[in-house]
Amino acid sequence: MSTVTPYKDNSRSKKEQVATMFDNIAPKYDFLNQLLSMGIHKSWRRKSVNLLKEKQPKTILDIATGTGDFAIEAMKLHPKKVIGVDISEGMLKLGREKIIKLGLQNIIELKAGDSESLPFPDNSFDAITVGFGVRNFENLEKGINDIYRVLNPGGELAVLEFSKPRNFPIKQIYNFYFKYITPTIGKIFSKDNSAYTYLPESVNAFPDGEEFLAVLRKAGFKEEKAISLTFGIASIYFCRKAQ
Repeated sequence: MSTVTPYKDNSRSKKEQVATMFDNIAPKYDFLNQLLSMGIHKSWRRKSVNLLKEKQPKTILDIATGTGDFAIEAMKLHPKKVIGVDISEGMLKLGREKIIKLGLQNIIELKAGDSESLPFPDNSFDAITVGFGVRNFENLEKGINDIYRVLNPGGELAVLEFSKPRNFPIKQIYNFYFKYITPTIGKIFSKDNSAYTYLPESVNAFPDGEEFLAVLRKAGFKEEKAISLTFGIASIYFCRKAQ
């Protein structure tokens, strides 16, 4: 996987650049998510969380939690505790405000955390979710290995991430939208010229489909599968840690 960074700044790591980018776009992040995805991202999150229903996880970790939407969606599983981690304090601040408004602060906790060096002991969570975050990892394998470490034996992982459609004409429409429409709208509303140019670049560089399943297998995950969403625009990767 080639390293794609938001600002093409060789003096700072990808991790530092991603944190800066999300701090910059945080005030408009939820609005732009809704606008650019035409709201379909909500159904993708629901489907991801529904995959975890059978085991009724009591402790859930949401990595790259952003403003906490995935953590909030996970409340449908009736967990005892949900922890969201992110490297952007700007996103976390907005997420905490949202959670307080919903009265969920006793169950959901958002905290600063590095996805490649998670601040939790081994075998800490029954389930882990990651929504549109793994492609931002500086070291993908290191991040997946640390997810495996903190997941309980038999615990489940649901990763929601953009994919690259392969079929005509969805592939052509998708590429045009991502290359031209997304950066233009993002630039107008977020005032960060790089953030929504980085989005299609990072999706293009991400090893989706079978390649990502191979990364999960290498980390030790079992029963891994990829579920294609909306003509291949996104995928849910679902797997379990061995008992």
